[in-house]
Amino acid sequence: MTIDWQTIGPVLLTSIGQTVWMVLATMLVGGLLGLLLGIALYTTRAGGILANRLVFTALNVLVNIIRPIPFIIFITAIGPLTIKVVGTTLGTSAATFALIVAATFGISRIVEQNLVTIDPGVIEAARAMGASPLRIITTLLVPEALGPLILGYTFVFVAVVDMTAVAGAVGGGGLGDFAISYGYQRYDWTVTVIAVVIIIVLVQAAQYLGNWLSRKALRR
Repeated sequence: MTIDWQTIGPVLLTSIGQTVWMVLATMLVGGLLGLLLGIALYTTRAGGILANRLVFTALNVLVNIIRPIPFIIFITAIGPLTIKVVGTTLGTSAATFALIVAATFGISRIVEQNLVTIDPGVIEAARAMGASPLRIITTLLVPEALGPLILGYTFVFVAVVDMTAVAGAVGGGGLGDFAISYGYQRYDWTVTVIAVVIIIVLVQAAQYLGNWLSRKALRR
């Protein structure tokens, strides 16, 4: 089947732009919020520098409730909240909001798990020298776990790309919507393959960059 590039081309470029926007916005906002939430989980757990059983339990339960929900269900379940924040449940902005919320809780657990691997003796030494909790977090915890954290964020990046495709199935735009509307529904498998190839290239580039940055961080 011959592709009508005059019709498909502009739509494809728009879809790529929507996917890139959703992924970058999610990684920037959700990445930061997930980092803060993950640090809060780690520091408030028993024996942590800000140990608080009540806070840790509340955060831990919240993460355990939200994180396992499949994104196709999650994006529809938070529809009322999306409407209050964005004004609609359709379009790239609505999908991006859902992606940010989902990524925040997913990233928080990855951050917590990487921070747990840090030698407690190093933290105790810093506390004994009079370092404040904020100083320990910014100059010890995050730098010590930076390499694994970069790999964790790379994994999340790939997952977010996958979630943007799911968002396309419910009107979120992007390459997922493009592949469904112009490929699957029109039985044009070439268009679907094009969307898949673009996603693979995007993921491979991110994976390569993540691996490179992680190696640089581990060798510092």
